[in-house]
Amino acid sequence: MVRTRFAPSPTGVLHIGSVRTALFCWLYARRHDGVFVLRIEDTDRERSTRENVDAILDGLSWLGLDADEGPYYQTERFPRYREVVEQWLDAGKAYRCWCTKEELDALRARQAAAGEKFRYDGRCRERREPRPGVSPVVRFRNPDEGEVVVNDLVRGRVVFRNAELDDLIIARSDGTPTYNFTVVVDDADMAITHVIRGDDHLNNTPRQMNMLAALGAEVPAYAHLPMIHGQDGAKLSKRHGAVDVREYREQGYLPEALLNYLARLGWSHGDQEIFTIEELIRLFDVKDVNPSAASFDPAKLRWVNQQHIIAMPAEELGRRLVPFLVKAGLDPANGPPPARVAEAFRERAPTLVEMAESARWCYEDFEAIDPAAAKKHLRPAILEPLAELAGRFRQLEPWTETAIAREIEACAAAFGLNLGKLGQPLRVAVTGRAVSPPIDVTVALVGRERTLARLEQALELIRARAAAS
Repeated sequence: MVRTRFAPSPTGVLHIGSVRTALFCWLYARRHDGVFVLRIEDTDRERSTRENVDAILDGLSWLGLDADEGPYYQTERFPRYREVVEQWLDAGKAYRCWCTKEELDALRARQAAAGEKFRYDGRCRERREPRPGVSPVVRFRNPDEGEVVVNDLVRGRVVFRNAELDDLIIARSDGTPTYNFTVVVDDADMAITHVIRGDDHLNNTPRQMNMLAALGAEVPAYAHLPMIHGQDGAKLSKRHGAVDVREYREQGYLPEALLNYLARLGWSHGDQEIFTIEELIRLFDVKDVNPSAASFDPAKLRWVNQQHIIAMPAEELGRRLVPFLVKAGLDPANGPPPARVAEAFRERAPTLVEMAESARWCYEDFEAIDPAAAKKHLRPAILEPLAELAGRFRQLEPWTETAIAREIEACAAAFGLNLGKLGQPLRVAVTGRAVSPPIDVTVALVGRERTLARLEQALELIRARAAAS
């Protein structure tokens, strides 16, 4: 059975790069009817916080990336790590290192002067006597010879020489385990079959494979994903957009749209751009991921989000709009049903925040009409046609888009006007602005009482202008 894992560190919140990793792990497990494991790697006790854990869990929940197992916490598995350390010490697969910081600094300086990368030279491999005043670390005894071959599902065959790998510290001087060691024990104990992660971990992989061999565990398949860059080619950072994925929720993005966009960062299926979650599960294969870095384009994300807004059933879209109406200070009960608003605005608003703001006139009366729109459209010449239309609206039954359109057309014809010459002043009168959905839809959303009251307000403005001129 395919078993993938997403293993974030709560030293920070959930960001875009991590979400894409989680998504690819989740999709691969779902496609193969496998298991998606969530593991919180919180061994860095100084920087890991409960707040960050909650942020990670909240972000994954909003995105719908549900785990089949977990969350497991590494800090709850310390006894298991200590057990393996002791087993390896007894078997000679690990050893205590008594080197001081000063000795290691001197070794590092000599190697740097020789143009070499720092590599611990194994001087404590055969040492048995403790050094007074020194708390030892524990190092894994890495093989001296041979090669480690990573048959990466994304990058292809990558070869590492064991001679270039040093003896990694697996337990610090205070006994706490290190990242590369805990990952190995967890992947083995949790029977992870596929490790899908960022390619910044590629250099850790040969060390981890050697430790898995020392455990007698089966080595999983590895897939190292390319980095995500900003449009300037630099590594994605705060200046390129939101750091916490939940900021996209606050900005009115749909989780389905964000996942769709992230799936396309480095992966494709022909020329198709818009995918449902079900399609992604059916089509995604990590072997199809491009090894080149992907570029994050906020404008493309907005476009993808609007395509999902357009495609979503109106009732569901209206349900999701409600919190954004409330956040904008609007009462969803004091106007048309949110589903009708969503249907009217879906092709005009790339995010739910913008949809809520654009629909403000549906729920809230305005104190003044936009001056530029009033100056252009609410002229004395339109006074009589608008007054006639108001009279028609008072008698109109039923108050439907079809009936409203019929009255507007009839009134325009009676005064020899084309539809736009009457429709645009009507729009400005009932919305306070020059842009809205089609005029029959707009008037239907505003409702009879508000439409008549706002028409009277506009007529008073026109009369005042006429008197002043």
